[in-house]
Amino acid sequence: MNRESEWLWVDPIIGSRRISNFCWAFILLFGSLGFFFVGLSSYFGKDLIPFLSSQQIFFVPQGVVMCFYGIAGLFLSFYLWCTILWNVGSGYNKFDKKEKVVSLFRWGFPGENRRIYINFFIKDIQGIRMEVQEGIYPRRILYMKIKGRQDIPLIRFGEKLTSREIEEKAAELARFLRISIEGL
Repeated sequence: MNRESEWLWVDPIIGSRRISNFCWAFILLFGSLGFFFVGLSSYFGKDLIPFLSSQQIFFVPQGVVMCFYGIAGLFLSFYLWCTILWNVGSGYNKFDKKEKVVSLFRWGFPGENRRIYINFFIKDIQGIRMEVQEGIYPRRILYMKIKGRQDIPLIRFGEKLTSREIEEKAAELARFLRISIEGL
């Protein structure tokens, strides 16, 4: 967490512009283009891309299926590239003790509600809650409990933090806001 002063704490949130998303977008794009061009090559009877042979593939049914998978992959790749371009999920958590206000800001998908902005008073915070689930897909999430509202996640669901790192984040924030921690 980035602490700017004794009164103000700003925690930047990384959105979808992560290395893993770029890798998956490239893999999806090139893989789906490969499937699509092999399907088209089976239709025309000649290889459109020299290193992707389609000599033993009949257009019906294999070529049609490969074209379908290629088109579906292109749509998924387009969606992933759009989320990267718009940086969906990025933003910040701002805790201002001088104004006694907490501001949470996130970028969403383009449209009327692209800017997601939540404000509430520090006095309404009941505590910080940690959710830790170990296993094949471990889940470590930090929530803020607020009076009369649903618990608000403070970090991304896909953020890879160890149990120790999430405990340290929770302890620092609880110490800064002078509130309690649940789930340790």
